[in-house]
Amino acid sequence: MRCGNPFMDAPGRGGVMDAATLSAEAHASLFDIRAIMGMLQHRWPFLLVDKVIAYEKGTSLTAIKNVTYNEPFFAGHFPLLPTMPGVLILESMAQACGLLASQELGLRSDAGVLYYFAGIDDARFKRIVVPGDVLTLEVVIDKVKRSLWKFKARASVDGELACEAGLTCGIKNVGKPVAAPAREDA
Repeated sequence: MRCGNPFMDAPGRGGVMDAATLSAEAHASLFDIRAIMGMLQHRWPFLLVDKVIAYEKGTSLTAIKNVTYNEPFFAGHFPLLPTMPGVLILESMAQACGLLASQELGLRSDAGVLYYFAGIDDARFKRIVVPGDVLTLEVVIDKVKRSLWKFKARASVDGELACEAGLTCGIKNVGKPVAAPAREDA
C-alpha cells in the first residue's frame, strides 16, 4: 500500500528511497531552462521560470520558479524581510502562459514573436513569497481569439495559494509571420 511518502513508498528499497532516486524524481522536468530559453525571449534577470514539469496539449502547463536570495529585487524589497514583488509573481505566471502558448503554436524564441501582457483580471495575493520558496505556476487556457489568449493562472508554494489571476496575453509579430492559433474559443 502506498502512503504518499516517497521514503516509505519506494519499490524494492525496503520502504526507503535513496537520495539519488529522490533527487531525480524531485527534479524531473519536461522542459529545462535551455528549452525554456528556446521558447521565450526573456533572459536573466527577467526570466522567471526555471522548468516546466507538466504540459497537457490544448489545456494547461505547470512550471517552477525557484526563488533564491540572489534575485536582484531582494536587495531593496525588503531588506528586513526579503519578499518577491507581487508584480513579478504575476510576471512569472505570464511567462508560464507564454510557454503554454508557445507550445500550442509551435513557436520558438527566434520566430519573431513576442508575448505581451494585455490584461490582468481579479488578481489576488494570498501569501508572501520569500527566498527558499519554490513557486509552482499553474496555467490553464481559458479562451483564444485571434492573437489574444486568456488564461486562468495560479501560483502556489507547498500547495498554499500565493497568487491567482486571469491573465490576457497578446501575441505580437515583430519579425517573421505568425501562424494562426490552433484553436478559437468563443
